[in-house]
Amino acid sequence: MISVQAWGDARQLWDFHQMHHKAKPCSVAVGLGSHDLGVAETAVDLYRHGMMPLIVFTGATSRTTQERMPRGEAVHYRERALELGVPGSAVLVEPRARNTGENIRFSRLLLEEAGIDVSSVLLISKPYEERRAYATARKLWPTVEIVSASTPMSFDDYVASIQDARLVIDMLVGALQRLIIYPEQGFMIRQVVPDDVMAAYERLCRAGFTSRILPDASKALT
Repeated sequence: MISVQAWGDARQLWDFHQMHHKAKPCSVAVGLGSHDLGVAETAVDLYRHGMMPLIVFTGATSRTTQERMPRGEAVHYRERALELGVPGSAVLVEPRARNTGENIRFSRLLLEEAGIDVSSVLLISKPYEERRAYATARKLWPTVEIVSASTPMSFDDYVASIQDARLVIDMLVGALQRLIIYPEQGFMIRQVVPDDVMAAYERLCRAGFTSRILPDASKALT
């Protein structure tokens, strides 16, 4: 049973994790691979609205995607985008990345090798990964403007889509822990965490929402 306090704290983390950027035309979009095909569908929607001429999908497979996406997250994202009408010439695939840092580094390298000039990136992720992705990209690709985007969705709707409320809250807690510890390890820029968000995070940790917490921060990888 999840308490009323825990629900409120989780909503507070959910809101903080999103950057609340307004989408605007960018040089390219980078869609970060995951289990969520909604990232690809959001990229398609933004492409249809003229927000970018080119999409890079990035991601290999992980334990959570190897069965659902055996050809790799980026490949499955590309296939979904083509199903929805995006021309193949408008989609590049980066199939090697296995974490957020590699998503950014390898996508940047792919575009440089292709001779594509990039001044701004529409960075598309799962909703609760917006801030983490933004902070990572700002660290690893500081010369471009980063505009964050994700599927517009409320916390309650996201929980309903995953069908596991405890897992969602665990993911929110784990994502915030990384925002706290990764800047010290050079993986991302530092983000100020407001006191009320930190208090919500600490309450959720005490309540046991810790399955995505890194037990040894020295071994953390973004």
